[in-house]
Amino acid sequence: MAIAYFYFHAELNHFLPRHHKQVKISHVFEEKASIKDMIESLGVPHPEVDFINVNGKYVNFSYIVSDGDAINVYPISARSAIIPSISVLPKPLSIIRFVLDIHLGKLATSLRLLGFDTLYRNDYDDDKLAQISSRQERILLTRDKGLLMRSLVTHGYYVRNTNPQEQIIEVLQRFDLFKLIAPFKRCLRCNGLLECVDKQSIIEQVPEKVRCQIDQFQRCQDCDRIYWKGSHYERLQQFIDEVLNSRKGE
Repeated sequence: MAIAYFYFHAELNHFLPRHHKQVKISHVFEEKASIKDMIESLGVPHPEVDFINVNGKYVNFSYIVSDGDAINVYPISARSAIIPSISVLPKPLSIIRFVLDIHLGKLATSLRLLGFDTLYRNDYDDDKLAQISSRQERILLTRDKGLLMRSLVTHGYYVRNTNPQEQIIEVLQRFDLFKLIAPFKRCLRCNGLLECVDKQSIIEQVPEKVRCQIDQFQRCQDCDRIYWKGSHYERLQQFIDEVLNSRKGE
């Protein structure tokens, strides 16, 4: 029988039961295991971890835990105070793209509205989500920490907020995306890119009142849905402005 001592820092405590939050956890084990497996056995998904310090030295996920180890586990937010020599986070993706689980439909719409490539379907099961994230190199956003623990998932994040508007701000801050916002570039329904289209070519597809009042239209290159700046546009623009203004409060 062996024992290791874990301390989880900052927001990693979100994943811990109340009696384990902000305290040293004495973890008893019989068989040796990797530090990655032990961290997840305590409830913290591996994509949420940035760096790990064992007995004063930084280690990667393959480190085998030994009896008496004193282990500190840090999220990415800790980099404001600490610069580790080893990080367990994967190399950042060259292109920011997302896939979202069934619980985040409104967040998916918001990300598309802001121009981010975002896959979402309400019939994706956990296996499919993990495969898409891995094969297409997409960041998996979820409210299911068990899904984040799948070995296929390297780039992922557990969305803490339940309010959709707070969720989009949370994700933008976590991945530093404010400078990449490009509104009204994607179809809110299917994620396809929008293109400007001649009014005469789609005039039969829009209401008669719209034909008389609007001259500029966009069409989704994938599903052919038509977009124009109607009464909904002001509401969406107000939402975008609120999101952009939230950066000032960082």
